[in-house]
Amino acid sequence: MFARALLLFLFMASPQTAEAQVAVAVADSGDTAWMILCAILILIAGLPGLLLRHAGLVNVRSALSASTQIFIVAAGASLAWAIAGYSLSFAPGSTWLGGGANLLLANLGTLKEGLTVPESAFVLFQMALALFAVCLLPGATAGRARFGWTAALAPLWLLIVYAPLVHGIWGGGWLARLGVIDFSGSLVIHMSAGFSALALSLILGRQPRQAATNHAPVLSLAGGALIWIGWAGLSGGWALGATDNAATAILNTHFAACAGAFAWALSDRAASGRVSATGIMSGAIAGLAAISASAALSGPGGAMLIGLAAALLCRIAKAAFGRGVDDPASVFLLHGLGGLIGALLLPLFVQPFLGGVGFEADVSLSTAMLSQFAGVIAVALWSMAGTTIVALMLSAALPMRLSGEEAAEGLDQADHGQQGWDFR
Repeated sequence: MFARALLLFLFMASPQTAEAQVAVAVADSGDTAWMILCAILILIAGLPGLLLRHAGLVNVRSALSASTQIFIVAAGASLAWAIAGYSLSFAPGSTWLGGGANLLLANLGTLKEGLTVPESAFVLFQMALALFAVCLLPGATAGRARFGWTAALAPLWLLIVYAPLVHGIWGGGWLARLGVIDFSGSLVIHMSAGFSALALSLILGRQPRQAATNHAPVLSLAGGALIWIGWAGLSGGWALGATDNAATAILNTHFAACAGAFAWALSDRAASGRVSATGIMSGAIAGLAAISASAALSGPGGAMLIGLAAALLCRIAKAAFGRGVDDPASVFLLHGLGGLIGALLLPLFVQPFLGGVGFEADVSLSTAMLSQFAGVIAVALWSMAGTTIVALMLSAALPMRLSGEEAAEGLDQADHGQQGWDFR
């Protein structure tokens, strides 16, 4: 008996071959909370921010319609993102487009591969970015495009124009393989929406000028302030965690906006002797659009120079070409050109001697410049061509433009009545 007890004790005390334990990946709660917070900040910028900005800048007789279009555009784009947008953007597929593994948000992982956050949080963050991009479009079409046509355009634009660009750059597609860099959206968000807005403005033509635009500067300033604050989520969220990169990106974003606001104000003062409230906010937004390409990659001094350069160049472009394009919210001039300038300036201002993070060992300045130039050309052409195709195909089923009489009367009167908007 004693011998059996001794053997049992020795067996239990000896090292045992345990069954293999499968480590269960657990999301980092701090990084997850940061991603959710950033998504909420972007939604604030995209919904109340753009709503107020567009309402203050467009024709006074179309302000209500332009504001309401933000909501219907956001609703349609959100559904499109859940049904197919995320899958086409990030699911494994070809170099041109993602696959169907995540249609209807199926098969989401406990963690997003390579990150410390659940894939659902990544989906939410990316949806907020997509909504901000698509909600820029009504600012360019206000006063001319019918409500129903605009509502139908948004989900189609997200799937046909936006999703392939996301996959090409952020989803590891062909543009990323060319070496194109876009930290938080100068190309994917601002250039795509800006050049799409240019295409839509040219297709729709000009509106009658019986009623003044920019009728409520206080509204546009309030909206711009919300966009400025929400941009912290856009830039900081792309650090994909609560890290030093997130804080750096937010600081650089703020510095670029401040430099852009000052540059536009000083140029206004030099040109006309007066400083305009709309001009100050326009300069800030141009700086925000430009710094998005390199928010966590450049130094504070570089961020200030990028914001300054973007504001000055956008102001020059607005003075030279602004009257040729009917774009009440200046989506093309501020977001499109601002994003283009930021993307092209990135290789210069990520240099270590300017406080940037530098390039990988096998990347030279000339190579990076060529890659960024190729990215700018590809995004501009695809955005304009894709938007034109979608807009004209959709116009075969839904009336696109108000008549001259209706446009003069204003969308708030011509396109709705007591029962709501006309979806013809």
